[in-house]
Amino acid sequence: MKLSEIKEILKNESAIAFELPNGELVPSHFHVTEVGKVSKHFIDCGGTVRKEEKINFQLWNADDYDHRLHPEKLVHIIELSEKTLELSDLEIEVEYQGNTIETYGLGYNGKHFTLTTTETDCLAKDKCGIPEEKPRIRLSTLQAQGSCDPNGGCC
Repeated sequence: MKLSEIKEILKNESAIAFELPNGELVPSHFHVTEVGKVSKHFIDCGGTVRKEEKINFQLWNADDYDHRLHPEKLVHIIELSEKTLELSDLEIEVEYQGNTIETYGLGYNGKHFTLTTTETDCLAKDKCGIPEEKPRIRLSTLQAQGSCDPNGGCC
């Protein structure tokens, strides 16, 4: 989800909820403790230099049950961050405390914001010799291509 999308959704919401990939909701007394721009400048295993930028939200569970983050307050935080950090309309990643700091993508299911799982990937599969996708072969095709006949004496 991009920054413009979350702002548009928040305009029409009366409450904010984040749903973890397992279906549980982040406790409603969470805080957004950071909004930032994360820049990553790196070289992949194939030798290509790359740059990535994302917007980062950090969610934190406080023991503060009296203050809930309302949509208009989060929009204000986002707009202040856009101005101060010169944020463009980038993809959002969300950090949340699990076993360690876990990083998620952000989606919306029409009711809650959803924290979506992310995965590592090789960006240079063509240079590493890793096929994009394993070839799928039907066993019936292999047999039809002259496989060994049990009565043919080749086995």
